[in-house]
Amino acid sequence: MEFRKVLVANRGEIAVRIIRALHQMNVEAVAIYSEADRDALHVRLADQAVCVGPAPSTQSYLNTPNIISAALLTGVDAIHPGYGYLSERADFSEICESHGIVFIGPPAAAIQQMGDKAQARAFMRQAGVPVLPGSEGPVSSERQALKVAGEIGYPVLVKASAGGGGRGMRAAATPEELQRVLQPARNEAEAAFGSADVYLERLITRPRHVEIQVLADRHGHAVHLGERECSLQRRHQKVVEESPSPAVSPELRARMGEAALRGVQACGYVNAGTVEFLLDEQGNFYFLEMNTRIQVEHPVTEEVTGLDLVREQIRIAEGEPLGYDQAGVVIRGHAIECRLNAEDPSRNFMPSPGLIRRYHVPGGPGVRVDSAAFAGYVVPPYYDSMFGKLIVRDRDRAGAIARMSEALDELEVEGLATNIALLRAIVRDPVFQAGTLSTDFIEERILKPAQLQGRR
Repeated sequence: MEFRKVLVANRGEIAVRIIRALHQMNVEAVAIYSEADRDALHVRLADQAVCVGPAPSTQSYLNTPNIISAALLTGVDAIHPGYGYLSERADFSEICESHGIVFIGPPAAAIQQMGDKAQARAFMRQAGVPVLPGSEGPVSSERQALKVAGEIGYPVLVKASAGGGGRGMRAAATPEELQRVLQPARNEAEAAFGSADVYLERLITRPRHVEIQVLADRHGHAVHLGERECSLQRRHQKVVEESPSPAVSPELRARMGEAALRGVQACGYVNAGTVEFLLDEQGNFYFLEMNTRIQVEHPVTEEVTGLDLVREQIRIAEGEPLGYDQAGVVIRGHAIECRLNAEDPSRNFMPSPGLIRRYHVPGGPGVRVDSAAFAGYVVPPYYDSMFGKLIVRDRDRAGAIARMSEALDELEVEGLATNIALLRAIVRDPVFQAGTLSTDFIEERILKPAQLQGRR
């Protein structure tokens, strides 16, 4: 079926991104908004907009009855959930379908299969995808946790079964440390995801975080679009991403892509998804988790493949075949993305909501800004601090780094604290420029030196 009208069940830059894609496809866009977002850019750009509740997300962007009511009221054909919020909720997908509304994402069964991280590990192992040694499902007691850790070897990670993003995650290098962190991890998992279930896996020291973008249609066709390097993180939240990874050879890319597709096809996956891996210093890769939605960092893949991933999501949901095979996916050039956050690195990255008085974005060849911000926009205190993304592309990694450095110098955001100075420090760091990355990079190379200088 060809969509006439689609509701965007999200806010911020991803809502703007989806609305633009819909308009380019001659599809009407319906926005939802909270009372705090009444004047937001996604509301201004949409053809229709419906207020779904007060500022707190639980009363608006997570308010399923109000969102479904808005969809029925406006007569949409489909709902695009973006990322976060309801995008990985199998029950929301089922509710959409029960009301005759297409959910632009994977089937509920696939969301459910991959949503439980412990269950996803077991499934991927059965599909022949490399998986880190760990517990077979959640650990039910301290005794079981100590037994499993003794078998797989320390150090270990305690991880929430029902979610990611670093919440419910604790490292333990000894049995005593494991005993100390197990209950706090359970408590945090319960608070974040509504489930206290945790599982264990072996901790790799100084790993890279490399993920594979996949697309699968309803006709049995699936492709991968290469990898993204997502190692630059702070507290398990990504800060800078790039494609391709400086650590991945064409041969390794093919092996990782084939492994990702094995898992995708085994669970009957449809639409866009991301299979995340840890890559060790010896070039071995292990399944981490699967995100059953569009990713924040999808633009770098778009820049090196020439594919519009949001448009591909919509086409697939309409029932269209991909129209190309793996040989038709060609990686050209190099792309880097920096996440722009309203936060104060000098105050332990405290969120910095408030009025943006001045907003000047860079331009020129190979420069792209995905953002919901503008001069006069008030960043609300109720939501994630990210207000945009700066993306650059060039022929090679050195060129992309130079272009990003220049673009960050041109970027001006006045009125609130941002992480722009931190991003400049990252892209100008010689170790980053050499491509010698790990998930410890920001802590070791950027934050600790800055803290030491601050004490002098």
